[in-house]
Amino acid sequence: MQRNQQVAVFTIRLILGFIFFFQGFGKIFKFGMDAVYKNFFQSSYSELFPDFLLLFTAYYTSFVELIGGFLLIIGFKRDIVLYFLASVLVMVTFGHGLKDPIWDLSHVMYRTILLVSLLLLPNHYDKFSIDTLINRNSKTNE
Repeated sequence: MQRNQQVAVFTIRLILGFIFFFQGFGKIFKFGMDAVYKNFFQSSYSELFPDFLLLFTAYYTSFVELIGGFLLIIGFKRDIVLYFLASVLVMVTFGHGLKDPIWDLSHVMYRTILLVSLLLLPNHYDKFSIDTLINRNSKTNE
């Protein structure tokens, strides 16, 4: 059973990491941040938020997704990364909810479920990670 729990956490962490990583990668390297800001944030939300807030949100969400996704994939600073990624999901949910109260939750809900699952599952189940290697090495050096 313990091995199943470890593989389950590893699988959830990898899937969530890849989802966020490729979301951020696409925004930053495929579309470009200028296009993301103008075509997704400014064009949709300029009547609701000031430009400086839209620009910050575009960059914040994109880079947190890219960097946070990568760090989840390798399993480094998992909980802190999950907090930042949770903030992205809250921002997205808030923004979409303000713009259109009845919107398609499918692209947010499954990420939220995976993220909350990782936060609720004990860290000691996450054996296949950089964090585990660091903790193991620090304990052997004491």
